[in-house]
Order: sequence, then structure tokens, then C-alpha cells
Amino acid sequence: MRFPRRADPLGDPRSWNVTEAERHAQYPCDDLGFAFDDTYFRATSIAAAPPTAYRWLCQLRVAPYSYDWLDNFGRPSPAELTAGADALAPGQRVMHIFRIASFAPGSSLTIRLGSGSGRALMGDFAGSYAVVPAPGGSRLIAKVLVRYPRGTYGRLLRVLMPHVDLFMFRKQLLTLRRYAERDALRDRPPDGSPGSPGSKETS
Repeated sequence: MRFPRRADPLGDPRSWNVTEAERHAQYPCDDLGFAFDDTYFRATSIAAAPPTAYRWLCQLRVAPYSYDWLDNFGRPSPAELTAGADALAPGQRVMHIFRIASFAPGSSLTIRLGSGSGRALMGDFAGSYAVVPAPGGSRLIAKVLVRYPRGTYGRLLRVLMPHVDLFMFRKQLLTLRRYAERDALRDRPPDGSPGSPGSKETS
């Protein structure tokens, strides 16, 4: 599957692998009434049906799926689906420091930073993941709204945070993509049509 041409200027860390249409689309986080200073966009194409991609997105309740030595206390993010991880509810913890603000089963997950100490360190974050059908599978798109701390530290974060976020976010999306595509191949029917989420879940 070919990635779309990036709509953002080459090298802009605030926008990675998104189309112009994806940048201008509406996402659930836009309705949070969140006062923000900056916006990041990240996306990847997945050769798996949307239900499979979304099921792996739900795994963020279990682990961050980025660089485990940095954001998962050195523990490996599970390589198989965790039973019940897709039973979402507002307020549930996601990636240790976020909380679910809202969700639409099979299509979106909206989260907000839930830790006061996290806000002091990084600023405030809210964002939505969206899974949409695409030729050959699906697109996993993330929009992130950022409010930086005030003062000199906040001005420093305005420069550094887009790069740090892209470093972690790209790894996360590519990891979720890898597992979703693996499961799609493993569960594909004999006729070759895209598979739905498999039953290989661990408790």
C-alpha cells in the first residue's frame, strides 16, 4: 500500500504522513472545548480491515506500543490482543497517563492527559485517533491538540515537543500497523478478502 503524499512542508514535525483532506477533517477532539496552542497530525496506512485496525487501537488501554524502555517501564507491549481491551468506557486509563474522553466503537478514540504532574512536565494534551476505510485496508489518523506551559519552559517545549512527539508517535503507529497487518494475514479467509479481528486474545 502506498502512503499518500504529505500535505505538510517537508520536515515539519507537526504533521507526518497525512493528506490535506485529513488535516482539514473534523475529529471528536475538536468538540472538547480544549484551548490549545498547537496541533499535530500523524497517520499511517494499514493493510487490514478497519475492525482489525481499531481492535489494535484499543490495545492502548494496555500499553503505549511505542518505545517500551521509555514509556512502558521497560515492559514489552503485548504482541497479542488482550481480552477485554476493546470494552471501552469514558474515564478509563490509556497509555498510563491519559484518560478516555469519548469513543465511537470501530471508528474513533478520543483521549486527554489525566495527570496533573504530566501537565506540569509536558503541558496539556488531548487528541483523537480515527480509523477510516481506505483502498486496501484502512487509515489510522491521529490529531493531537497541545497546550504548552507558560513562561520560558513553555517556549522551549514549543520547539522540542513536536519532535519528541513525532519520535514516539511514529513508532506507536507503525507498531500497531505491524500487528494489525500480521493478524489480517493470519485471519484472512481462503478467498483472500480482508479479515476481521481474530480470536487470538490473551487474558
